[in-house]
Amino acid sequence: MSNLENKNTDTEGTNGSQIKDSGFSNLKYLVVGILFGIVFVKAEIISWFRIQEMFHLQSFFMYGVIGSAVTVGVVSVFIIKKFNIKTLQGEKIEIQPKTFSKGQIYGGLMFGFGWAITGACPGPLFAQIGTGATVIVVTLLSAIAGTWFYGLIKDKLPH
Repeated sequence: MSNLENKNTDTEGTNGSQIKDSGFSNLKYLVVGILFGIVFVKAEIISWFRIQEMFHLQSFFMYGVIGSAVTVGVVSVFIIKKFNIKTLQGEKIEIQPKTFSKGQIYGGLMFGFGWAITGACPGPLFAQIGTGATVIVVTLLSAIAGTWFYGLIKDKLPH
């Protein structure tokens, strides 16, 4: 297997769909992303002030949002496993077991510090830029650079 083929299977993973969508059919993801962004803006989840309130332990709002998201995720995974739910294309959904690594603690701390300093995490970045907070482009470019750098050195890191 060539290096390029190996990279393609690494990025697709075991849950990657074997059915390839056309570019036009991917428009649904853009629509869902825009709707998700609107919900983020209206719910004030992208508000720098709300995020700072959370990190200063001054408000329960963001903890409630995060807790609700975790609850929905746990219930969704339970339902998928219990009723053997399949994708829209009829493919089986495989949820791989996760193993703990101390690198997750370091990564989580780096993520949390970055979130606290910038007031942005990867989900709301585009919504923040869309609302006119163009300074967040610096955060977006930094996130892209960090992801690229990790990809560059990941084989040298203990996993």
